[in-house]
Amino acid sequence: MYVFKICKLRGAGVPTMARMAVGLSLLCVLAWGQQLTSSWQEDVRRCAEAHDWTAAMGIVDREIARTPRDMDVRAWRARVLTWSGKLAEAELEYHEILTVVPNDPDNWIGLATVYSREGRTREAVKALDRAVELDPKRADIHAARSVALRALGAPGEAKLEYGRALALDPTDAEGRAGLLSLRGEPRHELRLGINTDLFNFADANQDEGVALSSHWTPRWTTTVAADGYHWGGLNAEKVVASLTGKLPRWGALTVGGAAAHDNGVVPKDEGFFNYDQGLRLHGTEFLHGLEIVYGQHWYWYSTARILTVNETTVLYLPRDWTWSLGMIEARSHFSGRGAEWRPSGMTRLGFPITRWEDRRLGGNVFFAVGTENFAQVNQIGEFSSQTFGGGLRLQLTGRQDVTGFATYQKRSERRTESSCGFTYGVRF
Repeated sequence: MYVFKICKLRGAGVPTMARMAVGLSLLCVLAWGQQLTSSWQEDVRRCAEAHDWTAAMGIVDREIARTPRDMDVRAWRARVLTWSGKLAEAELEYHEILTVVPNDPDNWIGLATVYSREGRTREAVKALDRAVELDPKRADIHAARSVALRALGAPGEAKLEYGRALALDPTDAEGRAGLLSLRGEPRHELRLGINTDLFNFADANQDEGVALSSHWTPRWTTTVAADGYHWGGLNAEKVVASLTGKLPRWGALTVGGAAAHDNGVVPKDEGFFNYDQGLRLHGTEFLHGLEIVYGQHWYWYSTARILTVNETTVLYLPRDWTWSLGMIEARSHFSGRGAEWRPSGMTRLGFPITRWEDRRLGGNVFFAVGTENFAQVNQIGEFSSQTFGGGLRLQLTGRQDVTGFATYQKRSERRTESSCGFTYGVRF
């Protein structure tokens, strides 16, 4: 009706009006068809942002059925599989695409992303090498390669790649931040701490310590620590050293020991090892990752020998919450007596509190039953206990933090122990 009125006002005849109406109708149909064919990618992205992988895959599969030879659509299918954590299927999809279209750098980048998420860093670097060969003037490919090289433990080559990315695109904020992080990444951490124990049956204990951790390479870390103890009018000193080796797919193994001028307060000698394996979980919104730690620790006192077997599981939850569950089985053997095993357990909940600018404040609460740390002589023997506690951690800058804690322990025979302390850490 609107077209008819306009044409009538301009003196157009009926045939002219009919042609204009048909033409306008065809333009509308064309525009509608283009909108349908160009918006499915946006629909996939919206579904991916909502983690609705079934809907996202349904859209992609519909497009594949419509154009089965279109490798760009197949590439979208591979992306959805990667985003949803189906890495083995995504890898297979990318290999099939590259068989048909071997010279598209975007598909090599996609394959490298799958390799990186699987922990296959060397293969990710090789895939990105191929992408660079195909299009050496793309800054994003050089930036992606620098990230993979950094994960591989080649900071020198990663720095060169960041430089190439910035030379191609000086406005690349991500590349500039990556280059600055490589230049200023701290390798050492110095931590100072002090602790006080108050008892309702004895005088207070105090101890202080200093520890230096050095990350010589992404695979090798050393830690050296010295502690001093003041207990019941007696003093003791201890030195601890450990070495940690890491492999991307095999986890981390730490071995170490300690020697002390014990004075009957702390163990004369110690030996320990820990194995730490982390798993990143995909396809679940509640649990983002899982870390499992197994360790054994030997304590040799002048009057007792202690072996502890430790198992700890850390669950990484949404919004930076963590939940830890730990068990300790301790074998105690005192002079002139037989050996016996005693179990204990612990649970700990960590959570963020607030953040402003570069500062972050987080906290934790925990509860333990039968927990004995075996580092001091008053923590071994035949007693049962329940321990309640919590702590705060304030990240002052990217290189400094302060932590504080307080605990209350109820023991058998109406004995109690209250502890508090803090540590300060600086990275350089």
